[in-house]
Amino acid sequence: QVQLGESGGGLVQTGGSLRLSCTVSGGTFSTYAMGWFRQTPGKEREFVAAINRFGNETVYTNSVKGRFTISKENTLNTVYLRMNTLKPDDTAVYFCAADRNPPLFAPRASRSSYDFWGQGTQVTVSS
Repeated sequence: QVQLGESGGGLVQTGGSLRLSCTVSGGTFSTYAMGWFRQTPGKEREFVAAINRFGNETVYTNSVKGRFTISKENTLNTVYLRMNTLKPDDTAVYFCAADRNPPLFAPRASRSSYDFWGQGTQVTVSS
């Protein structure tokens, strides 16, 4: 049984930084592409960033480009999301997800491509 667990969320002021972590157990992490998504009340869960199985190709939604960095450490079964220059619009519950049959190179951004999900961690950015 594949399980994902996020950590690192919290309350931060505008302009601050956080690093989210997501550790995967029970699966073959090195073969998964990994993604981060976020959701606010009443809205659809939206794509934030993704990284391929090798950790050398990434994709970001436009609103976080240049501020967020996704990285993958296969030896630790962990994916990270470094978030800098945070804005109130970044406030959301952040979810990590695993794509167990990813493309060879660029990771996918569609929510339906991901097979396993964590429970989420709250990020709140105060103005």
